[in-house]
Amino acid sequence: MAGAAIVGLAACGGAPAPGAQPGAQQTPAASSPTTPTPAPSTATTQAPNTPAPRASSTSIPGSPGITGSLAGKDWTYIPTTRRVVALTFDAGANADAVPSILATQRREGVPATFFLTGNFVRDFPFAARSIAAAGFRIGDHTITHPYLTQLSDTAAQREIVGGAQQIMSVTGKNPAPLFRFPYGDADARTIAIANRAGYVPVRWTGWEGTAGHISAPVVVSRVLAAAGPGEIVLMHAGSNPDDHTTFDADALAQVISGLRARGHSFVTLDALTR
Repeated sequence: MAGAAIVGLAACGGAPAPGAQPGAQQTPAASSPTTPTPAPSTATTQAPNTPAPRASSTSIPGSPGITGSLAGKDWTYIPTTRRVVALTFDAGANADAVPSILATQRREGVPATFFLTGNFVRDFPFAARSIAAAGFRIGDHTITHPYLTQLSDTAAQREIVGGAQQIMSVTGKNPAPLFRFPYGDADARTIAIANRAGYVPVRWTGWEGTAGHISAPVVVSRVLAAAGPGEIVLMHAGSNPDDHTTFDADALAQVISGLRARGHSFVTLDALTR
């Protein structure tokens, strides 16, 4: 179906988790100097690396649970023969690229889906509210961006539900039913936990890795080489934590124009759940 696409910039970085789903694609470690990640734009008095307050697991914004054809899967593409593409941005480590991304999206009139962590909305509330105010679709990316396969059922649910509750408290937007596993670290157990909480896990169509030197032209070429029906493009809403480069944001306008030139239009991930 859709070709593999993407550039995973270090924003969601980390090594493959021991419990990761076989064949799962992992995003690069946030410490890697060659791969950018999301970066900060507004800080709070709380240390950015401290876990956000844990929310009660009794209130599940995504309820009722997911059943039927959407259940039991970490979706890697939108099942369609139409030439549509979903641009997605993960926001966890920082928010350096948010203003640039929002400006490009507004100028081009292109929708997108942003997966936010609870820590992100806590540390960068202005950026989180800006994303919501601009009308972009928001999804849940947990509270603290952990490897969920390494957590107990209760702890994993708390991360998913708590992330959603924090997103709602800061932005006023309910991320349900869209959820993305940090690091792409998922298995049948954690997918079932997400489904029971009312969430459809959404991965990305592909990730080619970022070993060696990366630049905006490399990002563009990887995305366009993988373009296909239902492609889910993974990008990041921040910068490399080491040098604050923003390859995804820098490449975005060319990515959009290149996909349009190939006959693609743009959708949010709600297209998957309808």
